[in-house]
Amino acid sequence: MTIRPIIRYPDRRLALPARPVTAFDEFLRELAQDLLDTMRAAPGIGITAPHIGVPLRVVVLELDAKDGARTYVNPEIAWASPEMIMHREGSVSMPGVNDEVQRHERVRISYQDLDGSMHTEESDALRAVCHQHEIDQLDGMFWIQRLSRLKRERLVKKYEKMARSS
Repeated sequence: MTIRPIIRYPDRRLALPARPVTAFDEFLRELAQDLLDTMRAAPGIGITAPHIGVPLRVVVLELDAKDGARTYVNPEIAWASPEMIMHREGSVSMPGVNDEVQRHERVRISYQDLDGSMHTEESDALRAVCHQHEIDQLDGMFWIQRLSRLKRERLVKKYEKMARSS
């Protein structure tokens, strides 16, 4: 079990687009396991390789124990519903703060598994929100960029105050 340090907002690496995975090897499997261990320790329900300073397009989600953890390599949104929902979001890179973000209600993603096989998955509700949130992160868009400037500034001030007092 390897828990890696999580890089914190406003680290510039969170704003960089991640590179596609091209090698489906032991390094990738170890990275996925480290991401899962790190996410559980954070705690969180989703994490990307960029959250631990690895600029690769890898996402791990664990939304409930019954479904278990899922790893998505090189995920891309293939389709998004026109219907939108609001959902409270946060980040392992900015612990202690969250806010409502508008997202598509349903999405279809294409991705590869740890062996490189292609898959598609359609999701709604929390899983759809997580897919969009984590793919944004892989694209270098931190979740607070989806908020209005006023909300974003308030959230950043709250986070900075919390970080100073801890």
